[in-house]
Amino acid sequence: QVQLVESGGGLVQAGGSLRLSCAASGSILSINVMGWYRQAPGKQRELVAGITNGGSTNYADSVKGRFTISRDNAKNTVYLQMNSLKPEDTAVYYCNADKVRLLLRPYETYTYWGQGTQVTVSS
Repeated sequence: QVQLVESGGGLVQAGGSLRLSCAASGSILSINVMGWYRQAPGKQRELVAGITNGGSTNYADSVKGRFTISRDNAKNTVYLQMNSLKPEDTAVYYCNADKVRLLLRPYETYTYWGQGTQVTVSS
């Protein structure tokens, strides 16, 4: 099986920065897409940013220019650098690994989620 372990959440004042990390472990052959989603109270989970194993990225309009996603393929780790944080960025942030191929099942793909990490931005 695959586990995604997130770290880096916390409480920060508006205008501050945080860096989230997510490391995938297990019998992984490859991970096509890694990304971050977030869910605020009373709202649906939404994509924040994603990155392919080739380095292509996409961002939600609300975070463009403030957040940067990056990835270390050798470590199966994805990062989210969040700058100029706003109170509306407050949410639980979830790491996602999509189109994962396992060593023992290389012809199937799977999706995995982390447990979530709380990010709170105070005004």
